[in-house]
Amino acid sequence: MKRLFVSGLSVFLLFSCKKEITELPPATQTGAQTFGAKVNGNFWIPQGFGPIPADNLLEAKKLGPNFYINARNFASSPNETEFEIFLKDVNGTGNYPLNTTMPNRSTGASYGFYVKRKLSPISEWLTSAVHGGVVHISFLDTTNHIIAGTFNFSAADNFGTAPVLQVTEGRFDLNY
Repeated sequence: MKRLFVSGLSVFLLFSCKKEITELPPATQTGAQTFGAKVNGNFWIPQGFGPIPADNLLEAKKLGPNFYINARNFASSPNETEFEIFLKDVNGTGNYPLNTTMPNRSTGASYGFYVKRKLSPISEWLTSAVHGGVVHISFLDTTNHIIAGTFNFSAADNFGTAPVLQVTEGRFDLNY
């Protein structure tokens, strides 16, 4: 019984360890399913926790002429963090500003959003006309459904309790 307990504890600890991130994924244009950025100077990539499958951490969707990108990190359990980027009227490579406060895809405004939550949101940062940024799409392949590019933005906390968030050196290479 003791051996079973020690084995079970070892497996739990193995899966619950937070992987230290020491670099961002390379900037590629192959549909490598990568996403990363520096958040207030700290490396951030999608990460699971325990049994959460990696497939559920990163997604890109084409919604008519618009793109929706979502990336999640559960490695800091019990907290989780998440990026959401919505781009309106993508018609090719180029720069797409994130300067409107509209966290609703139906409104059609481009935005960047970052949230830290523990069951419910602790802080939510959203781009605006004051705190904005840009997504640069460097590769868009509508035949093979690949979108790749870079991004950066600053965003204010919706609750007014956290300092302005700085997102730099962002990059993504995704299938949609």
